[in-house]
Amino acid sequence: MKLYSAATVLASLLGTSLSPYDQVFAFGQYNFSSGNGTGPMNLMNNNNHNNNKRLAKFQNIPAFLFRDGTVTTMRGGDCSSSGRNVIPGRKPQSCLHDSEALIIEQLETSSSSTTSSSSSSSIIPDHVSKHMSEENWNILSPRAQAAFASLIEQDASIEAQTHVYANWPSIGTDDENKRRLGEQLADLDASYPGGMKAYLHKARILLKESAEGTNPFSDFTAYVPEGEVLSYDAPVPDSHTGMSFSQAEQQGLTGIAHVAFVLVAGGLGERLGYSGIKLGLETNLVTNKCYLEVYCKYILAMQRMAIQRTGREDIRLPLVIMTSGDTDPLTRKLLKENDNFGFEDDQIHLVCQDKVPALRDVNAGLSLDGDDRWTIETKPHGHGDVHHLLHREGHVNKWVEQGRKHVVFLQDTNALVINSILPTLGVSIAKGFHMNSICIPRLAGEAAGAIARLEHKTNPEKSLVINVEYNQLDPLLRTQGDCKGDVPDPNTGYSPFPGNANNLVIEMESYAKTLSGEDEGVVVEFVNPKYKDDTRTDFKKPTRLECMMQDIPKLFQKEMGQEANIGFTTFDRWFTFSPAKNSLESGIEAVQKGSTAPGTMSSAESDKYIQNQRKLKHAGMQIDVTEDGDLVEIGGIPVTPGPRVILCPGFAITQEEILRKVKGGSVTQRSTLVLEGSGLTIKNLDLDGALIIRTGPDCEVEVDGLVVKNDGYVLDEIPENENVEEIVAIRGYTMAKKEAMEIIIDEPGKYSIGADGEVKKLN
Repeated sequence: MKLYSAATVLASLLGTSLSPYDQVFAFGQYNFSSGNGTGPMNLMNNNNHNNNKRLAKFQNIPAFLFRDGTVTTMRGGDCSSSGRNVIPGRKPQSCLHDSEALIIEQLETSSSSTTSSSSSSSIIPDHVSKHMSEENWNILSPRAQAAFASLIEQDASIEAQTHVYANWPSIGTDDENKRRLGEQLADLDASYPGGMKAYLHKARILLKESAEGTNPFSDFTAYVPEGEVLSYDAPVPDSHTGMSFSQAEQQGLTGIAHVAFVLVAGGLGERLGYSGIKLGLETNLVTNKCYLEVYCKYILAMQRMAIQRTGREDIRLPLVIMTSGDTDPLTRKLLKENDNFGFEDDQIHLVCQDKVPALRDVNAGLSLDGDDRWTIETKPHGHGDVHHLLHREGHVNKWVEQGRKHVVFLQDTNALVINSILPTLGVSIAKGFHMNSICIPRLAGEAAGAIARLEHKTNPEKSLVINVEYNQLDPLLRTQGDCKGDVPDPNTGYSPFPGNANNLVIEMESYAKTLSGEDEGVVVEFVNPKYKDDTRTDFKKPTRLECMMQDIPKLFQKEMGQEANIGFTTFDRWFTFSPAKNSLESGIEAVQKGSTAPGTMSSAESDKYIQNQRKLKHAGMQIDVTEDGDLVEIGGIPVTPGPRVILCPGFAITQEEILRKVKGGSVTQRSTLVLEGSGLTIKNLDLDGALIIRTGPDCEVEVDGLVVKNDGYVLDEIPENENVEEIVAIRGYTMAKKEAMEIIIDEPGKYSIGADGEVKKLN
């Protein structure tokens, strides 16, 4: 029996009509592991892996899979679970019982037969035959035929895609390329919720609005939302919000046993001048620990505290990393080479986002690769994919079942943000926030998004708290109030609207409810084309639909209405925000224009040292804290002259821990200090040089009166035009590790270290 004839039989059983391009393109058995949708997936047509991954908890159920992602299963007796609509589209109207299934022959089509050159011939639809010969049609797999037929049908009145499907050479020329294009189109169709039809429909609407200059917020008035302002150095609660930093952090500790983490890491380091993954970049040259290790060690330190507080040895805090096709294999390699940085295998999971088609003009014409007429150009969809992926792979439902209360979202190259997780979690618990954005003071007019409460002018149900990009905020503010736009508050010098650091804490139950809505976590998209000229029809380079994870409040508002409680927590910049995102050259140019935040690897490293200087100063240690006027230029970027201090997560992750573990002492400006170990305390340290102390689990070590003086570590600026590897070039300097005292204690027990540095075991 031919594959398309199965659709005819199935159509009669379902009591519905199927168009030729709506045919069944796979028939077989689903065999899914429980919960995460990662396999094994045994469907006869293995090319349908993108659709397969959208399914969960179907165990050995014979199933028909339609081109649009709809699944209808043959299941005896129980119609209630016979079908699952995995992509928005046609819902199954009936179920097939075992007796009905006998009508349909067992198809023995292998996965290769759907893509082989000897594909079964099928009747070419009339609307397709106007643009494609029957011979070319019949070399395509059924799934490719379905994708092309759908594309051609929706393009009938627009003719924006004829360059993709029309004017093909005769059979025998470029046949493999034709098949390759067909399979790519089918993959793109399967990977986007609603298929290419939904993607292109959204694109045309958004591109039209963009060309017309439509303001998406024209019906709203912006106000400063409710939130918390916390300062690390302030011992008393904020007069407006009522919480101190310490109080928020201690409140956060009450919820650490029930947290999940998500790390958004779909990008390479190309903007930084680095060809590898950003997670693999070294956060600093003192310890040489990469971003992924820093995040993993922080989560494990939080896990350790949760175990200590609850007495439950079984507590494991899960981490999901969202990768892309560019970063997924390299991320897996980094994890494997480092034994998951201490995570157990079933504790860390990766979800890979799909790319979306690039668009060449205002009619949403698909952009073909400039060097390959048979390849549709694709681009990243944006980190907003993370919500749909977590839902699609079943992680959120699993976390709800496990009793987890919050999920924390982190960006890939902002190491400072880990300091603000616990207090932000505490604010979320105390205030009952469904979503809490980590924020920083924002300069008026700064090219950074801001959190605003948008009140709809006519429909209060549409009001929401959400990130508003800087290029939208100023025009909006110029239409309301004094019409001055995005100007500073005279009392603070900053914009009254907090800057979005784009790290989130979300309450789990409301998140699961929101993701189970009709949008399935697909956040509202936007386009940002760069036009060739004032006609605003053609682009300088292809664009695409994009989405941002911070736009999830739009789905909260849709699913929960005014019950959605969205807020923010603002911290000092030095404490929580210094991302590495720009190349050294771009950073130097920004500095020359007056920027104090160049966003380079060197500035991010420097800010990490300064942050820890402030923490030790707050604990009572005599130490120089670098201010703006103290910065020295190395490699064209202003950085701290020192001291270079690294307080590893294994040493302390809370203010209370640092105050308890550090007593007195002094550190000179030229010094370097690394502290690691949960049982380590430092009293009356006298450091002039480099000191590294690392202690293992179950090691209780007291350092009292230690005196260290050595040549230490120094930075060496790279001479201009010197040829060095990119991992060095992105900083503009190297570190010469001339001399250091290094104390490493792994054997469990109690130890003391005195002035001379001798390690004495007490038991």
